[in-house]
Amino acid sequence: MFYIHVLTLFPDFFSGPLDVSIIKRAREKNILNVEPIDIRDFSHDKHKKVDDYPYGGGCGMVMKPEPIFEAVEFAKESCRKKARIILLSPQGKLFNQEMAKEFSKEDHLILICGHYEGIDERVKTLITDEVSIGDYILTGGETPALAIIDATIRLIPGVLGSSQSALNESFSEGLLEYPQYTRPPVYRGLEVPQVLLSGNHKEIELFRRKKALRRTLEQRPDLFKKLELSEQDKKLLES
Repeated sequence: MFYIHVLTLFPDFFSGPLDVSIIKRAREKNILNVEPIDIRDFSHDKHKKVDDYPYGGGCGMVMKPEPIFEAVEFAKESCRKKARIILLSPQGKLFNQEMAKEFSKEDHLILICGHYEGIDERVKTLITDEVSIGDYILTGGETPALAIIDATIRLIPGVLGSSQSALNESFSEGLLEYPQYTRPPVYRGLEVPQVLLSGNHKEIELFRRKKALRRTLEQRPDLFKKLELSEQDKKLLES
């Protein structure tokens, strides 16, 4: 079983998203165990205070180290598997598909959701990764934690209905996904490309590869630059 502990000030944030769709099915099949942990439960303050004023002055409050250290220790002891400890932070490395693949090979993830002006720097002595989901500011680390959980667990064997599903999605090969169509073959004058109706699997594969290459070139030239194009890829782009 794949274990994820989410250290958060707002465990109720996860009660809806964890109980629907793919995540719910993975939990029901005992492939996945996701458990939010309330950081306030580890506060020694009678008011369950988990933040304090920053040394050196400045605006805002900083999350205290003690509750986070103890919450991490609790999560590690409750699972007893080697844990990858991830701090969600705007200062972290940008999360991507390669990172999701890396995380999916672990047995236990501990995600720490920050709040306020930040977390006491000493917490970083605990972590293995500091991760951001983009160059923008969110209220806290809960939304990034959900994004990481969703992107990671779909790569675990048995979570998706088809073993090929995750392989064919955008970014799986550094490419955006090719366009998809379903019935009806014509809708409001818009037709499905004839090659997809032909039954010729080789031609369909070439069509999809060409469309994925062109879409990546046009919409994500930054990704396209990283690709190692085969001779066949070059011919498809020229055709």
